[in-house]
Amino acid sequence: MMSSSANIISPNRSPLSPAAHSRRSPANFLHRSRNFPIPPRNAGEKVAVCLSGKPPKSDESGGGERSGEVMAESAKYLVGTYDRAPLVLASGKGCKLTDVDGREYLDLTSGIAVNALGHGDPDFVRAVSDQITTLTHVSNMYHSLPQVELAKRLVSCSFADRVFFSNSGTEANEAAIKFARKFQRFSRPDNPPLEFIAFSNCFHGRTMGAVALTSKEQYRAPFEPVMPGVTFLEYGNVEEATELIESGRIAAVFVEPVQGEGGIYSAAKEFLQALRASCDKAGSLLVFDEIQCGLGRTGHLWAHEPYGIYPDIMTLAKPLAGGLPIGAVLVTEKVATAINYGDHGSTFAGGPLICNAAVAVLDKISKPEFLSSVSQKGRHFKELLGKKVAGNAHVKEVRGSGLIVGIELDVKAGPFVEACRRSGLLVLTAGKGNVVRLVPPLVISEEELEIAADIIAACLPVLDHNT
Repeated sequence: MMSSSANIISPNRSPLSPAAHSRRSPANFLHRSRNFPIPPRNAGEKVAVCLSGKPPKSDESGGGERSGEVMAESAKYLVGTYDRAPLVLASGKGCKLTDVDGREYLDLTSGIAVNALGHGDPDFVRAVSDQITTLTHVSNMYHSLPQVELAKRLVSCSFADRVFFSNSGTEANEAAIKFARKFQRFSRPDNPPLEFIAFSNCFHGRTMGAVALTSKEQYRAPFEPVMPGVTFLEYGNVEEATELIESGRIAAVFVEPVQGEGGIYSAAKEFLQALRASCDKAGSLLVFDEIQCGLGRTGHLWAHEPYGIYPDIMTLAKPLAGGLPIGAVLVTEKVATAINYGDHGSTFAGGPLICNAAVAVLDKISKPEFLSSVSQKGRHFKELLGKKVAGNAHVKEVRGSGLIVGIELDVKAGPFVEACRRSGLLVLTAGKGNVVRLVPPLVISEEELEIAADIIAACLPVLDHNT
């Protein structure tokens, strides 16, 4: 039982007739050499403005000469855990990225929903620069001003009473697993519930505890046996969840209010209400994973805000430090009471440099006017997509909230993503590989969103050749 907060498929299709780009448009250069669909004239003009500069010589992979050299060294020296695009990025500014051969791209990936303020935000740069010349790392053997300041601000703008810092999202979920079990042993020492519930299409990380909570079998199977005691239920199935939670075996329920990696699915309010009620009845903890959907991405500071339903634990990461590695676990006093010295820890987590950067990010994205702009831009973007792409035969649904948007296709999205890249636009996939995930920097302009929508529309015909 899946639900989405926005279904904007338009019944009217607006075919796009190919037209020539501005000569300076990199998209024009690559379309001519790759036979991909060419965006209409107005899109070409906008791309030329946004992605200015002479396009480099292109090889068969879509990269230039310098890119080829770097990719060859990457293949030689790095462990092959990533299927990277043939693209070597060198610099970024705002919502634009530039590769080592000088070509520019409009970034709708944000480093997988990380760079909320885009690239090179002056306040972020200042916070990092000031702190790195003052104090970078001290470990958690000592107190530091930025860590305390960040914790105080997170508590003041959330349901939480206390914060634990980690270095990533998966580490945050590992800590949440440990905190949940420790809480149950503290609360019910004679017969603590130790099992967990997670849901279909969920993603909670790749380390051994977090991957045990991740539904995709391909992530778990090579590393089994993973942590036992996890049951996966259908996302949105109230009856199944209620029955299992109230069985008395569940330490905690992990759920994403908006699933990112899983395909941009938003939970129904009734579903989260039922989870909260059942957890309260059974003494289980409710954990909201807002690693991708939290911190302004939906147009609310927290994705759970519009539901009016609050967790016992919330995990954060991606955008919090603007591209520097951080994770955070926000907990109620009830949970914190069960955690003692030595129960968990990290050498690097909560360091002064990272936390000072995160304070700068949180200061910006928590402002009401900033969040309002994200909501407005999200509505505008979905309206554009509704007009330009939703009538395409391959588009099943456009869904999302704020600036986390998914375009579900009836085929794999890989060829489309490649066509976008060669046209100067970077996008992601999600779900079972058939969802185009759009998570631009939250500072993206409406003009840049219009450019993106035009390129997306112009690249859809590539799917006709890949069915």
